[in-house]
Amino acid sequence: MATAIRRTKLTEVIWSVHRFLYRVSGGRIGGRAVGLPVLMLTTRGRKSREPRTSVLTYLPKGRAAVVFASNAGEPKHPAWWLNLVADPHAQVQIGRDVTPMTAREADGAERQQLWAELVRASPSYAEYEQRTTRRIPVVVLEPGH
Repeated sequence: MATAIRRTKLTEVIWSVHRFLYRVSGGRIGGRAVGLPVLMLTTRGRKSREPRTSVLTYLPKGRAAVVFASNAGEPKHPAWWLNLVADPHAQVQIGRDVTPMTAREADGAERQQLWAELVRASPSYAEYEQRTTRRIPVVVLEPGH
């Protein structure tokens, strides 16, 4: 099993390059990571109100996509999740397709089922869960605003 990554200056640079390559190639480059498909999530900054784009792995669920605010097991939530809490409307790009989406946090049995599915697909997420004391949000992105 591969070791889960840690958030460092180097991983920040790699993620920036990944975002660029995904965008210019329409997802042909960087369309999969750690055994999962990848999407680009654009939220509106909760303070700046400027668009902010993150590249995230996801679980496809019909027309919805499920993302996980693991932040590589860091103690703080990722900015994209805090942005969605402030404004649940976002855009998701999968390949070249861009869709307006609305986010909601999965809870209870739904969250447990989605988390278990994620860990089966990419065991490094279990390590992220062990690294942090916070509850990692499981976020369902559904088409429409």
